[in-house]
Amino acid sequence: MPEIEYDNFLKINLYKLDSEFRRIATNEKVKAKKEFIELIASNSSEHLVSTYSTVGTRSDADFMLVQNSKTLETFHALSRDINQSLLGSYLQQSYSYLSIRRKSRYKHGGGVPKLKDDYKYMIVYPMTKTRPWYGLLQKERQDMMNDHFRVGKNYPMVKINTSYAFGLDDTEFVLSFEMDDPSEFTSLVMDLREVPAAQYTLNEIPIFTTIKMPIDQALDSIA
Repeated sequence: MPEIEYDNFLKINLYKLDSEFRRIATNEKVKAKKEFIELIASNSSEHLVSTYSTVGTRSDADFMLVQNSKTLETFHALSRDINQSLLGSYLQQSYSYLSIRRKSRYKHGGGVPKLKDDYKYMIVYPMTKTRPWYGLLQKERQDMMNDHFRVGKNYPMVKINTSYAFGLDDTEFVLSFEMDDPSEFTSLVMDLREVPAAQYTLNEIPIFTTIKMPIDQALDSIA
């Protein structure tokens, strides 16, 4: 077997706050939020927990946590701490995605230049291909993926991230796109719908449009 280059595991969690939390005493809300902010900071000491708000973009989730690690135990520790926290008793984990970053089977032809590290928005969604896709010859798939890469190069302002969930979660891929203007992403997706490989997409929902935000601000927007 060829040697595969693996990077970190990726964990994406989305949470919904029970409306009952808004009706508890103010001092308890302050206590719960302070504890949660410290919890995120503590878990970020070795493996950064990136935080995003979904208020105003999703009705079934209020905020998103993204974490990378070499081991699954890192994700276990964060979820354990959340479950044991005061705020955690009012949180429902609406969605959860586990995947791994690894080298693609397809040659990218150089890709697009990296513009920067920090973007205002991230759009995330799981994606699964149809079984006939895997029945195609590697060259046939590479030729169709070349169309994907060609379209992507027209949108250098959109940073594309692909991680793989085969055997780890219910989906096959977890895709995330970072940008400063979501309208540019809409144009990118419209163009990608017209390439042949799009006919082999089985599913790519739900879609989460998120706003990058410190956890204290994300919590203030919901409580």
